[in-house]
Amino acid sequence: MQTAFNYIQIALSAFLVILFILQVKGTGGGFFGGGSGGAYRTRRGFEQTLFRATILIVVVFLAISIVSARIV
Repeated sequence: MQTAFNYIQIALSAFLVILFILQVKGTGGGFFGGGSGGAYRTRRGFEQTLFRATILIVVVFLAISIVSARIV
């Protein structure tokens, strides 16, 4: 059971890295937020979907991490 949780955590972490990289490419700036000019803008379409998917995957990752720690 613990091994299954470990594999799920590895897969989720890889997916999170991919989602973060896609979000950075979508901003059109540097890695640490450069290039946006400091202007506020709303997320729309695919960018908003990526943002919500990232939040969902983080929550699932944290839940699995907590359950995995409780099993040990």
